[in-house]
Amino acid sequence: MKLLEAKTVIITGASRGIGRGIAKVFAKQGANIAFTYRSSDEKAKALEDELSAYGCKVKGYKSDASNFEAAQQLAVDVLEEFGSIDVLVNNAGVTKDGLLMRMSENDFDSVMNINMKSVFNMTKAVLRPMLKQRKGSIINMSSVVGVKGNAGQANYSASKAAINGFTKSTALELGSRNIRCNSIAPGFIETEMTDALVEEQIQEWRNAIPLKRGGTTEDVANSALFLASDMSAYVTGQVLHVCGGMLT
Repeated sequence: MKLLEAKTVIITGASRGIGRGIAKVFAKQGANIAFTYRSSDEKAKALEDELSAYGCKVKGYKSDASNFEAAQQLAVDVLEEFGSIDVLVNNAGVTKDGLLMRMSENDFDSVMNINMKSVFNMTKAVLRPMLKQRKGSIINMSSVVGVKGNAGQANYSASKAAINGFTKSTALELGSRNIRCNSIAPGFIETEMTDALVEEQIQEWRNAIPLKRGGTTEDVANSALFLASDMSAYVTGQVLHVCGGMLT
């Protein structure tokens, strides 16, 4: 039996990068997938077709997780379409890097809203169905910079650190109802976003990592699969570092 057979999963921001990688691994493991995207209908349709080939039910929703009302409506729509919400992966995120001296208020606020408030919005949205089911797994995508910080990313680091605190508090509140909440903190993950970087810079980062390579989206997705499945039934309130030993 597949690890996520018959489970309904919501993944925010799944049209590319880590979110897309998680969606593919989950689909292979039998999950029915509702994913959100913000811009390209074409990319969303392509992902629907790709995931459906694994034999699961898939639907993309053009929805902004950082908007409270939109998040609540999304949960209603998914519940109506799929019948249950078993796993939530809060993956939607953005960066607006810059030194604090030059960072605008908007750059700070927008990163906090998209990265952190979306986690609050979506978690609130799925609570009722999960409480009614008396089970569920919530997975929040954090980052190693939420633990160690990073120059030029005060806004991003703050948002990810906040996610870790939110995760632990949520786990404490919901554990008695068999609802688990964990964070994944990826390190340097090589995606289409890093393809634009200079190769020398990428190699320098790889050399600084104990495993001597950047992570893949599949590395992160496999960790998410563990936390989404019943294999992690006794794991909650944790921040799992998927970073090749960067924080060791």
